[in-house]
Amino acid sequence: MKWEGNRESDNVEDRRGAGGGGGFPVFGGRGIGIGTIVIALVGGWIFGINPLTLLGMLSGGGAPAQVQQAPAQRPPADDSMARFVSTVLADTEDVWGELFAKGGSQYAQPRLVLFDGRTPTACGTGQAAMGPFYCPADQKVYIDLSFYRTLKTQLGAPGDFAQAYVVAHEVGHHVQNLLGISAKVDQMRGRVSQTEYNQLSVRLELQADCFAGVWAHHAQNARHILEQGDVEEAMNAAAKIGDDALQRASGGAVVPDSFTHGSSAQRQRWFQNGLQNGSVKGCDTFSARSL
Repeated sequence: MKWEGNRESDNVEDRRGAGGGGGFPVFGGRGIGIGTIVIALVGGWIFGINPLTLLGMLSGGGAPAQVQQAPAQRPPADDSMARFVSTVLADTEDVWGELFAKGGSQYAQPRLVLFDGRTPTACGTGQAAMGPFYCPADQKVYIDLSFYRTLKTQLGAPGDFAQAYVVAHEVGHHVQNLLGISAKVDQMRGRVSQTEYNQLSVRLELQADCFAGVWAHHAQNARHILEQGDVEEAMNAAAKIGDDALQRASGGAVVPDSFTHGSSAQRQRWFQNGLQNGSVKGCDTFSARSL
């Protein structure tokens, strides 16, 4: 992926080294649907647990934390991974800013928080164990960069464009939040069965995958960021984090009713849809008869 020398975002808040400790706890939780305790290194992002629910679990519940707004700061100049994430975020800002402007509205840029171990958020205490996640209450994407080692070594999804896909997916959740889509899905919690809510979660997550593809489509057209093998990296990552692939990897049975993010094939299909068409309207997973 061609990224070096491109603009870095001003909306990066680097909390690394600020304390808070952490570690990597193991937990089971509603929405995982595997039937056994799973390693939580990739929990929040992969298994589709609502960040508000998961953060409440890990922080002991209660009202969302009131978090003091820290000044955003650029990553150190010699930290290539942090600079990479900042550059990808900047690229999503450019793409979504233009798309929102064409639709007659203004894009409210999210902030991206780099942290080690754990950190306070407006949704509760976030932990590295959750993987990258988006908190709608403060409109921030949170990521402990050690997740990328997990993505490469444990999930078998290496490559810089696979890493960019992670950021673009979480920004996709921010777009859903701005459009009011996430709130409508969350309002259905408790009003429908768990199986039906899981199906809504799948459509929400597949739409975020499609939005990630929309970003890549427009970034490629504007700045030619893709190199040979980049698309394959993202497609491989999408395959590795499909619910069916993760359930097989856990040693359990594949249970479609428990899916919260979609199958490997579905995740690949919707990312590819956004990448090929670049259409936000084409990402309407909620109206699609077949996923």
